[in-house]
Amino acid sequence: MKTTKRKIFATLTLVAWFLFFLAACGAEKKEVADKCKGASPPAACAQDCSVGVVGTCPAGFHCEPTKAGDYVGKCSTSCSPNGKECGDDATCSVEGRCHKSSLVFKILDFPGTKWVFLILALVMPLASILTWMERRQSAMMQDRLGPNRANIGPIKLKGILHFVADAVKMIFKEDFIPANVHKGLYALAPILAIAPVFIAFSIIPFGPTIYPHSVTDVIDPVALMQAPASDSFRDSIRMQMFQIDFGLIFYFAVLTLANYGGTIAGWASYNKWALLGGLRSSSQMMSYEVAMGLSLMGAFLIVGSLEPGFIVTHGASTSMSASHPLNWLWLWQPLGLVLFFTAAIAETKRAPFDIPEGEPEIIGYFVEYSGLRWGLFFLAEFIEIVFISAVVATVFLGGWQVPFLDADGFRFGGEMQEVKNAAGLVIGKVSVGGWFAPLPHAVVVALQFAAFGLKVVLLCWFQLMIRWTLPRFRADQLMNLGWKLLLPLSLANVMVTALIYLLFM
Repeated sequence: MKTTKRKIFATLTLVAWFLFFLAACGAEKKEVADKCKGASPPAACAQDCSVGVVGTCPAGFHCEPTKAGDYVGKCSTSCSPNGKECGDDATCSVEGRCHKSSLVFKILDFPGTKWVFLILALVMPLASILTWMERRQSAMMQDRLGPNRANIGPIKLKGILHFVADAVKMIFKEDFIPANVHKGLYALAPILAIAPVFIAFSIIPFGPTIYPHSVTDVIDPVALMQAPASDSFRDSIRMQMFQIDFGLIFYFAVLTLANYGGTIAGWASYNKWALLGGLRSSSQMMSYEVAMGLSLMGAFLIVGSLEPGFIVTHGASTSMSASHPLNWLWLWQPLGLVLFFTAAIAETKRAPFDIPEGEPEIIGYFVEYSGLRWGLFFLAEFIEIVFISAVVATVFLGGWQVPFLDADGFRFGGEMQEVKNAAGLVIGKVSVGGWFAPLPHAVVVALQFAAFGLKVVLLCWFQLMIRWTLPRFRADQLMNLGWKLLLPLSLANVMVTALIYLLFM
């Protein structure tokens, strides 16, 4: 009887979701009488136009083909921006068409939806795979076999199932809590270690803006810049959850909270070795965060913004396309890239900066943790690797940009051309001319998504190489590196960049 009720409930749930999807995907275009066919049509209705060409009709009009498939037609309009022709359930576009807002596109553009997609599609799978990659790579470097025993029947996949076995083990392992710990802070510390990293991903632009109604078309960059609210570009989905001018400052503010995770874990464990590890963690984080913040000031001076999405879409100079590799900040801020990457690796508390987790010294802020709580500390470390790679790729390596791939396709040897609005004011620049290979919007988006993922994976691999190549620093060496080398170089980088900017830019 219970099984039958569950089946009925599951069936009704699926039917409800199907009906919801049909309602959400309902007609987006609302049919409204054409004003040009009324008793007193506007004068613009007699004007000839070219279908699909911007500017052949006045504002508030669109080009309606004379016959289906024609490229010529007459200007037409159904509504006005301030009129009530569309009713309460639709809006009037800049081209004079009534459109209902689609619930599906609103859901897809909702920040929570994009965050879930980014975490589940890229961050968590990559962080999990990294646990296997690290053991496999270290085995190759040390001439060992590495993980190769975990299997599901005859399936072994070169030991890749080990991270699945680790996850199952941590979930079902006994969660032992020592008697004298501060239970509230003891439980809070693993959450503080992992939650801020997830939140910080909200500033990362992990792909270009998607225009659902133009996925099969070749995007016209000039039309996009002149009329971003036109019918072809409406319901756009920006692949970034949180866009604000102080984006990178938000990153520092949130990631600072993660430092409390290790410090509180050491203090709440009521263990002198754990406390020593927590103190090491807090001193290391404070030492390297100063240099890490200053290392990005040079990029801010050049680009003029701390918003990651702006850095990706504009690059260092307006004289080159944002997709040109020489316009990415790795060339304009090489010292800043090295300083930031070094300080960021120290922030992850991994070798050679892993003195807070000095295993040979029986020191570590999580020595009293077991089971899933220890697993959260372990997973947070690898998620930080992914996040640092995403930040470096975004700020210094062009983010989701593919070399020489503009919004309309590949272009080599082009030049930047000013774009003006209807009032004759310059609103931006686009790349034109040169050798051009047009591509549909869907292909461009797919290539740019793949480029971002590839850059992140390669930077993660590079961090693993460092982890298994360099020996651990002593505590005094680590402090000297942060305060006596990275900090002075970061200050010098800011001053030299400012001087060059004032003299030559």
